[in-house]
Amino acid sequence: MTIGVKASPLFNPALQRSERSVVGKRITRFSIWAISATAAFTFFVLYFSQPNTSDVVAVVVAPQKKLLQPPPHRDDHQYPPPIPNIPPPPPKEEEEKEEEEVECEVWKGAWVWDRRGPSYTNSSCLTIPDSKNCGKHGREDTEFLHWRWKPEGCDLPRFDASAFLEVVRGKKMAFVGDSVARNQMESLLCLLSQAESPTDIYKDEEDRFRTWYFPSHDFTLLVLWTKFLVVGVERVVNGSNTGVFDVHLDQIDTQWTQDLHLYDYVVVSDGHWFFRKLYLHQKNTLVGCVFCSEPNVTEVGLSFAFTHVFRAALKYILECDECGRLVTLVRTFSPAHFEAGTWNDGGRCNRTRPYRGREVRSGGTEWDISRAQVAEVVRAREEGRGKGRKFGVLDVTKAMMMRPDGHPNSHWNNQGMEGYNDCVHWCLPGPIDAWNDLLLAMVKKEKSLN
Repeated sequence: MTIGVKASPLFNPALQRSERSVVGKRITRFSIWAISATAAFTFFVLYFSQPNTSDVVAVVVAPQKKLLQPPPHRDDHQYPPPIPNIPPPPPKEEEEKEEEEVECEVWKGAWVWDRRGPSYTNSSCLTIPDSKNCGKHGREDTEFLHWRWKPEGCDLPRFDASAFLEVVRGKKMAFVGDSVARNQMESLLCLLSQAESPTDIYKDEEDRFRTWYFPSHDFTLLVLWTKFLVVGVERVVNGSNTGVFDVHLDQIDTQWTQDLHLYDYVVVSDGHWFFRKLYLHQKNTLVGCVFCSEPNVTEVGLSFAFTHVFRAALKYILECDECGRLVTLVRTFSPAHFEAGTWNDGGRCNRTRPYRGREVRSGGTEWDISRAQVAEVVRAREEGRGKGRKFGVLDVTKAMMMRPDGHPNSHWNNQGMEGYNDCVHWCLPGPIDAWNDLLLAMVKKEKSLN
């Protein structure tokens, strides 16, 4: 049985086809009208509108920061074009950092571990003397080579031989002083030889005055020997030297000053010859002594002697009329580290790592000597300011007080002096190389010295 269902008008198929026909015709007419209106409007805009070029550029130009660092190549137009070959100014923080480096007191700091080690070895430097070639003479520990000096509040860059040679191109630098002054020159010679091989052009009969030349940079490096900077005459008794000296505090040793006007830099130091019996004279009159313990002579102490010797040396430089271009640096006292005796009664220095800060005594003879030297540099700087003279300090005393591990001890060519340990000089390579890190920093900042 089939059940029939009455159709509703809403679902009448014929009626639905009629309505769709009417709606389709209306949509078609509306679409034609909309397309015609849009085309007319677009034509009107394109034909009559005159866009402002600057307005367009203002939309497409990148912010100023991107204009200063444009991509290597762009096909589209940029306006304004970036200025070629002029980099943006350094960020403010970089300027402040450089200022901090200038003001940093590099003598305040600590030795920090440096796994890279030294810039040269006793194989790569051919000028190391046997007396400083500790590795050659049996020193097997190498930890002492892996510490670098880190000042508080700033960084001291590793020595850059090429940069140093560029700064001193066409100039002459002399190290003035005793065998420790020579020790620093030998360190510098090794550091520089990694960039250019020097030529040995002069040596006196006693091998105390040496001159090396770097032809590619026209740089001359000298060491000028002097025990006291001033005149010191050893007393002789019955034809034998006594080790006792008469030191004339107001008479300069002319062996180091005779060619002073030819130099651009002098690094002045002295110290270890003062640790013996000395009779001190001014204007040929005895004014005191050091280590003499005599009832009729005033014991004046080492600080007195150092003060007057360095005052005389710096005064001579100040009064040298032909030394206007000379830069004078005073390297402060470098301490010895004898333990269980002195140099001639079994003293030794066989430690293998630096002291920590709290292990170093805060007072004593070494500090007194260093303060006396610094005070005389300050005095000379003030007196020479109006003359454009330049004086500075290579203050190494604190740093080297912390390095009992850096001396040759028994590892040196001690033929003829068997049984004597060297706790005064420094192994090469070794902590003395840091002195030349300081030297390069000071030479770069030469203008600030006056």
